[in-house]
Amino acid sequence: MNTERLDLTSFQKAVSALSKSVEVFQRFSDKNFTEDELDIVKAGVIQHFEFCYELCWKFMKRWLEMNVSPDVADGVTRRELFRFSAENKLLKNVDEWMVFHGARGRTSHTYDETVADEVFAVAMDFL
Repeated sequence: MNTERLDLTSFQKAVSALSKSVEVFQRFSDKNFTEDELDIVKAGVIQHFEFCYELCWKFMKRWLEMNVSPDVADGVTRRELFRFSAENKLLKNVDEWMVFHGARGRTSHTYDETVADEVFAVAMDFL
């Protein structure tokens, strides 16, 4: 087993930023936000979700490479990566992570209000 440790500083900052954006939305969503202000806050939540999700799967991959085998995650699908991660107790629910993966894939289409609202709902569950 590798004794090298992953530096999770960037991940911790990303989670903190997502947490803060979710908190702002929750604190002010029932106030007198204009539609434009709500859209801006939702966009911030989505953006922070994107970044957190990307860091999550990359850290999972790195952890597996460091602690299981250097090539365990080479060329595998995201579902396989999540399955390996679940087998190693890095996550509990592969299907839930596939939902996150699907939502992340849809973020390039957030100009569509319906898609943005769907991704936003997943992002709110991500934390």
